[in-house]
Amino acid sequence: MSFRFAPADVFETRHNAPDPADQQQMLQTIGVESLEQLIAETVPAGIRLPEALQLPPAQSERRFLRSFKQLTGQNKVYKSYIGLGYHDTTLPPVIQRNILENPGWYTAYTPYQAEIAQGRLEALINYQTLIIDLTGLPIANASLLDEGTAAAEALHMLHAQTKKKPATKFFVSEQVLPQTIDVLRTRATPLGIELVVGDHRTADLADPALFGAMVQYPGADGEIFDYKEFIEQAHQNGLYVIMAADLLALTLLTSPGELGADVCVGSSQRFGVPMGFGGPHAGFFSTKDEFKRFLPGRIIGQSIDAAGNKAYRMALQTREQHIRREKATSNICTAQVLLSVLAGMFAVYHGPKGIRQFAVNTHLLAQQLEAGLKALGVPQLNESYFDTLALRLESHELQQALKAEAESAGINFRYYGENMVGISLSQNTEADDVQDILDLFAKVLGKEEQTPAAPEATADYAPKWPESLHRRSEYLTHPVFNTHHAEHELLRYMKQLENKDLSLAHSMIPLGSCTMKLNATAEMIPVTWPEIGQLHPFAPADQTLGYQELFRNLQAWLCQVTGFAAVSLQPNSGAQGEYAGLLAIRGYHEGRGEGHRTVALIPASAHGTNPASAVMAGMQVVVVKSTEDGNIDVEDLKTKAAQHADHLSCLMVTYPSTHGVYEETIKEICAVIHQHGGRVYMDGANMNAQVGLTSPASIGADVCHLNLHKTFCIPHGGGGPGVGPIGVVEDLIPYLPGHVVVPVEGRASGAVSAAPWGSASILPISYAYISMMGGDGLTRATELAILNANYIKARLDGHYPVLYAGANGRCAHEMILDCRQFKKAGVEVEDIAKRLMDYGFHAPTVSFPVAGTLMVEPTESESRAELDRFCDAMIAIRQEIAAVEDGRADQKNNVLKHAPHTAAVVLTEAWDRPYTREQAVYPLPYVRDAKFWPSVSRIDSAYGDRNLICSCTPLEEYADEPEQLVATDKGPSY
Repeated sequence: MSFRFAPADVFETRHNAPDPADQQQMLQTIGVESLEQLIAETVPAGIRLPEALQLPPAQSERRFLRSFKQLTGQNKVYKSYIGLGYHDTTLPPVIQRNILENPGWYTAYTPYQAEIAQGRLEALINYQTLIIDLTGLPIANASLLDEGTAAAEALHMLHAQTKKKPATKFFVSEQVLPQTIDVLRTRATPLGIELVVGDHRTADLADPALFGAMVQYPGADGEIFDYKEFIEQAHQNGLYVIMAADLLALTLLTSPGELGADVCVGSSQRFGVPMGFGGPHAGFFSTKDEFKRFLPGRIIGQSIDAAGNKAYRMALQTREQHIRREKATSNICTAQVLLSVLAGMFAVYHGPKGIRQFAVNTHLLAQQLEAGLKALGVPQLNESYFDTLALRLESHELQQALKAEAESAGINFRYYGENMVGISLSQNTEADDVQDILDLFAKVLGKEEQTPAAPEATADYAPKWPESLHRRSEYLTHPVFNTHHAEHELLRYMKQLENKDLSLAHSMIPLGSCTMKLNATAEMIPVTWPEIGQLHPFAPADQTLGYQELFRNLQAWLCQVTGFAAVSLQPNSGAQGEYAGLLAIRGYHEGRGEGHRTVALIPASAHGTNPASAVMAGMQVVVVKSTEDGNIDVEDLKTKAAQHADHLSCLMVTYPSTHGVYEETIKEICAVIHQHGGRVYMDGANMNAQVGLTSPASIGADVCHLNLHKTFCIPHGGGGPGVGPIGVVEDLIPYLPGHVVVPVEGRASGAVSAAPWGSASILPISYAYISMMGGDGLTRATELAILNANYIKARLDGHYPVLYAGANGRCAHEMILDCRQFKKAGVEVEDIAKRLMDYGFHAPTVSFPVAGTLMVEPTESESRAELDRFCDAMIAIRQEIAAVEDGRADQKNNVLKHAPHTAAVVLTEAWDRPYTREQAVYPLPYVRDAKFWPSVSRIDSAYGDRNLICSCTPLEEYADEPEQLVATDKGPSY
């Protein structure tokens, strides 16, 4: 007997599911002899990379976690009083363990298939209720990316709605957070909007060029202003008003809605979501009822199911940007779902009394601190404040001495101006912390330490803001916020919601274009480490060396994978990445004195966010035709590139195509654009079919965004979070996003997201994935994704036509199943999607990019056994369709039309349907072993749009009023 040493625990074999024996059988089913042959027949030889990826050797899970702990150990977790929209907070452990760290929550997909997403939808409607109640405005969305981008979305929405045509100016208070002003300026410039930044108390609101204004409540320096008269004056002049507000302060302050604001935006970060060096955080957005048709992002609404029961779903899906395309005022088609769920559950757990007490304690300690500082002779400038003091020291030298002493004590304050210091307290601040701050000031000033009395629980304290701003309206009165305050109760409530949602913990989610990959546990573990979660994004650079190393390494690896010269990590979603990439192209042309280049060529098959992003970047969209086989019509492209040569800015192209095909002409297409002076923007949605085999730069692209929540394993989290970094060629580097507070690599361009490195705290997930896969593992992942897709294609051959294929009849990593022929029998693609729930599967992508089709993508992480279960389900459903086609089943009363089937439906005493209960809920033997029960029957979407209810109000309080809101198009689900 002999032994050979070899690695015993290789991560790649955990991620790449098909083992060698299964691979061989799958290859036989496809009709090829080897994986190499399949790749050669699928990926055009002319775009293949000449050499393997040069990445560090793959690490085991144990070795990675050990080395990453050393890396993050370079970060210094100080007590942060910096403020500026980011505050220390505590996520209750029961929520952290059972939602944030629970794959039942973080591996779920966007709730387009609402019948199997009722738990998340209920959690989101709780969040919307939280925002509606605290802001005092009647409608809110299910969150946006962060406070800065929420403000930019509000700016764009109001500009599109203003009746003051052609008003082009927008006033912004100088007390708005600096990073928000930075993002606003970035967003305003391409739209031809001029930002006027100044003191709201002296602003000329009668300027006829103004269409709106924005103020901060409380201000960036901590002062609380009463904006009632300002808002009234603005409205008298035909201006809309945005208020950015602190959610915790609103538990004590008069709400923006009561003050007359048209829109309220902000961040829900301090409701239990760690600072995370900038994100991800759920930005919030609420507004008046008149803007409900134009609200960016998603709205969750109540409706009814086929049995008349209350059911939640995404409301007004016609507003989704992939429908409105170049007419959209936003390209956002996501929400920070996981983070908004955390914030909403924070409010559920603590209730209105609990969160109010957090606010009261924070304010009382701020008063205590002010009193102690006053005794030390330190002037405090804010007459009215909630949690933030503005201190003026005697000199710049004293300011710097305080900074040095504070940092040596592990404390960060905000330092601004020549001699100003800002101190923002939080719900985590305690009396001992206040004493530590006072001792620090006393030491620097050379005075005796002050020991102020701690606030007495029984004493009454006067708030430090005007009587007119004392909040008197109630909030969070719904039972959900007043029931689950014991941990047992909350635990059971969260588990009830989790059990209503299908996630990757149950079965594969075969969504084309959305890439629901394995989110390995080892990749997720560092996210909740203090060294990752508890850093303020504006912390001094010498305290964030671990993050800086993470950024450098990840950027270098992504450059290797894409072939680009540089990568920006700032964009915090794919949509933001698209926008940032287009701004880089815009900046390049302007830098060459060719600002007139504003035409963007976009294929008809492109993601709908592409044309929306182009319009937001100030470009004119020209659509390029597709050929009958689904590819870009090269002749039409050449014609339009020549026609618009003098004004051509760029081409936006997805590769492999949205149709799941490696187009053979891609290099020619890129060359045509370059020949006419344009640049090529590549949508990185399908990057997981390129890694290790080809790359955007080698194909000819100049810029590409990467969906890290797709190709690089950041989980969807139920529709967010995500990260959308962009890679660029050398001459576009100067035009990557910068940041006004923390300059990023000296770039002069404006910020596209509020934080310098976007959603920094989830970058460790992608970092871990690349570290543990290595270059060879990443390449194999691409090859196996292609193998799995072609295996499904082969197994479904003869049952469902595949709409498009490559030159050799192969698909890329995804395929489009054509279901349009079933309409003759009365079977819609939606019926197939709903019936799949009875088989325990989430539907593939419905009606995108072609109406009446299903786009299927299995990913490399699914085993042959799971692929077979899905194929068996699809074949069984095809047989059910055949029964309708040949008359064995009624066209309107059949198992497809009634799907999905709930337990309540099949347990009714009277069963009058022309198929058995067993056929309804156990259509194949495997379903019995692990039945997933949809919690509601098919949902009536039209009813929900006619009766828009986006808070926790009981449904029975509303009548069915037919003309409130009517959807004109059901829209696709992708």
